[in-house]
Amino acid sequence: MTDTTRGTDHDASGLFRHPDRFIDRHIGPRRSDLPHMLAALGVPSLDALVDEAVPAALRLTGELDLPRPVAESQVLEDLRGLADRNRVFRSYLGLGYHAARLPPAIQRNILENPGWYTQYTPYQAEISQGRLEALLNFQTLVSDLTGMEVANASMLDEATAAAEAMTLCKRVLGRKNRSQTFFVADHCHPQTVEVVRTRAEPLGYEVVVGPVEACPESGLFGALIQVPDTRGALADPTALIERLHARGALVVVATDLLALTLVSTPGSWGADVVVGNSQRFGVPLGFGGPHAAFMATREAYRRQLPGRVVGLSRDAQDQPALRLALQTREQHIRRDKATSNICTAQVLLAVMASMYGVYHGPEGLTAIARRVHAQALALAGVLRGLGHDVVHPCFFDTLRLRPASGDPVAAARELGINLRTHADGSVGIALDETVDPEDLDDLVAAFGGSDRVDWSAELGAVDLSLGELDRTEPFMTHPVFHSHRSETELLRYIKKLESKDLSLTTSMIPLGSCTMKLNAAVEMFAVSWAGFGALHPFVPEDQSRGYRELFRRLEGWLCEITGLAACSLQPNAGSQGEYAGLLVIRAWQQARGQGHRSVCLIPRSAHGTNPASAILAGLRVVVVACDDEGNIDLDDLRAKASRHGDDLAALMVTYPSTHGVFEETISEVCDVVHDHGGQVYLDGANLNALVGLARLGDFGADVCHLNLHKTFSIPHGGGGPGMGPICAASHLAPHLPGHGLADLGGEASIGAVSAAPWGSPSILPISYAYIALMGAAGLTQASRIAILSANYIAARLAPHYPVLYKGRTGRVAHECIIDLRPLKASAGISVEDVAKRLMDYGFHAPTMSWPVAGTLMIEPTESESLAELDRLCDALIGIRREIAAVERGEVDPGINLLTMAPHTAAVVTADTWDQPYSRSEAAWPAPWCREHKFWPAVSRIDNAYGDRNLVCACPAIEDYE
Repeated sequence: MTDTTRGTDHDASGLFRHPDRFIDRHIGPRRSDLPHMLAALGVPSLDALVDEAVPAALRLTGELDLPRPVAESQVLEDLRGLADRNRVFRSYLGLGYHAARLPPAIQRNILENPGWYTQYTPYQAEISQGRLEALLNFQTLVSDLTGMEVANASMLDEATAAAEAMTLCKRVLGRKNRSQTFFVADHCHPQTVEVVRTRAEPLGYEVVVGPVEACPESGLFGALIQVPDTRGALADPTALIERLHARGALVVVATDLLALTLVSTPGSWGADVVVGNSQRFGVPLGFGGPHAAFMATREAYRRQLPGRVVGLSRDAQDQPALRLALQTREQHIRRDKATSNICTAQVLLAVMASMYGVYHGPEGLTAIARRVHAQALALAGVLRGLGHDVVHPCFFDTLRLRPASGDPVAAARELGINLRTHADGSVGIALDETVDPEDLDDLVAAFGGSDRVDWSAELGAVDLSLGELDRTEPFMTHPVFHSHRSETELLRYIKKLESKDLSLTTSMIPLGSCTMKLNAAVEMFAVSWAGFGALHPFVPEDQSRGYRELFRRLEGWLCEITGLAACSLQPNAGSQGEYAGLLVIRAWQQARGQGHRSVCLIPRSAHGTNPASAILAGLRVVVVACDDEGNIDLDDLRAKASRHGDDLAALMVTYPSTHGVFEETISEVCDVVHDHGGQVYLDGANLNALVGLARLGDFGADVCHLNLHKTFSIPHGGGGPGMGPICAASHLAPHLPGHGLADLGGEASIGAVSAAPWGSPSILPISYAYIALMGAAGLTQASRIAILSANYIAARLAPHYPVLYKGRTGRVAHECIIDLRPLKASAGISVEDVAKRLMDYGFHAPTMSWPVAGTLMIEPTESESLAELDRLCDALIGIRREIAAVERGEVDPGINLLTMAPHTAAVVTADTWDQPYSRSEAAWPAPWCREHKFWPAVSRIDNAYGDRNLVCACPAIEDYE
């Protein structure tokens, strides 16, 4: 094995002598830094450190079988070739996906701007005010258009939003309606129907699908309808909703935001929940994602609303400040039972959609909608004149036609256009904002027309009225939707918000278990290319060959990295991957006649989504204890595996552990579960310490999910997008997710878990590029440096803070936990005080109070330089000195640098200053702060004020038992 102590510049093969070699740019510590870092740990080499940290029994004996790493220019050439293999037709397929024009100002300043895409989830609200404002705009836009009282700040996709709405209905009704039956109109998008069915089955719900006119009006707890429906028909559902309400059922309406600028609101129809997708608000098709879906509901149901909700609170200066309301429910774990496992939202995409609304305003959106609607009416008139039957009398943008003759679908294909074929032979045409007269001419030609059409005359003759469905309610009346019409004003607004948010452009974000590593520019390039961004998710296979080849290669690489046999790229979040993996295990148990197995063992330290996912998958959680070193308690595991042996379905385990340690007994843990008939689900959140060093399948994992937005460099995007593909052993492969609208999955498949067959494909080129650029040697080196950097930080901080949980040799994995609990007793200083004080030093806090309350979990990643690691350590050591002054009684324990943090520019420059410390100590606690100061936008936010009268305490994992 190569002697990696010589650093990232060394390569025996000479391959990385290419002038744009990537590994040297990705990995932060330089060759010359390694001796210093290793000396701090008292080890002679990086190999020696890894030998101490990673159990020998788990180690790979050779190198991963991956293609040799390529240079940056080569990976771009490769990706360009794949993009060119995709054929970008004009797709008027509908199904909830429409081409849209992304304003260049939004593309350049948000989508392609690391100041926006490298932010973390806005848990530290004082340094996230810009993003929170953009998300509040999104919520406001959705609430206004839907006519509902409260909306969340985005969902994963429309289909999963509908599935979440189904469970919300059941939860709201509780004992008032004991029915287990949910009706889904067959006019809903087929992918939505499929995902709802997948979600319902393990929960014991019966899904009845049929024509809306045959909807049973009793014996239901809820119903899902679509307006406008998937075929384009637009009908007032008010009477149906009233009848369902009279029978005690709730109603979910799936809808189209652009249509709602012209159509009366679902709120006015009596809808209880409204779901949909904001994709057509300026977000590329991307072969299915990522896109920001939405959910809106009644004020009375706000506590049941899944996803993130931005709310208004006050800061320490009594000024308004935004925060995530009820943010401790982020994993949606309720005290009585888990109801949702949502973790990742689609923040970056919600921000883009909100800025599309800000840029266009209500009058601009209405103008776009009127143009699309007028084109649909005009096209319908011309096609009627050619003898074709327009099926629905009322529609917004989508026609359904019965052709009088010919094969318009094939004719359109020859013209580079995709049309939708319905099961009865009728043809669908869904228009969008990109359609021009030339496109309309081509559509007419596909239906046998030979003459040019005077579209100005045709458009001028249409009647845009929708009758009783005409919208009369005002919307988007807030000044933000009326103040940024010019690009200059929009640019300044975007930059104003960006300046309020700390991202990787400012400093490292040292969050344990979240792996905020470099998202290299070269990896991001292809996201903006039309060859990847302009494809509809349901185009014919021959138009997506480049994507399919990328999927094939990426799936193969991920299987090699994990040591497992098969891969599904469909789950579009880590939580979705957990859920899908457990469904796969459940399906396998059922297929072998063991469907009664329903117990899922989960260590006490598990991430909150683990038990939530298990419950959504129809499993019963049994908690396994951890020992004093943070390892799984083997005796407790054996006892519970034996006690539940006849019913044991699975174990969920994270490796390295959630305590940041390589547990030496992991193979034995897997053996215990297998011996009792269970399967091992491995949470891949911490794979950043493992790639190239050990493989999950080799030490016993049967299925795992991988956070591509962590280990494999997809940006967090301020809280999304994410991707959570799963890899599975060969015996589980037949059960991987399928999709009814793609050649994906067999008869044994669990069905679809996401709206699009491959989740969020347009961001997969990022991980593809990362693996191609790094190769086996680079990926392995990244894991080694991640371990080195974490141990270096632990060593530097150990004299100042206790470091919890180390392996047998005294080493941590890729993250370490420092214990701040003693400071509460000695100085009255809380972990939150330290987190807020770090903002004054220019840092985002590490992961706070998880997996142990009162601690900070620090993960440096491999891409942070030694200088940045030292800067973080210096900040935490400086804060410890400030705490020591409190401990010595030199400083007021109630009013000091920590309890009053963070300090804003407004506070520091105020005319009066009455604090017992200087302005300089408050604002410039370290030399680098004078060189480049990041100012928190608001003072410390009053969380209790923001959550008044709302439940905000996250239950202990034992509450699931």
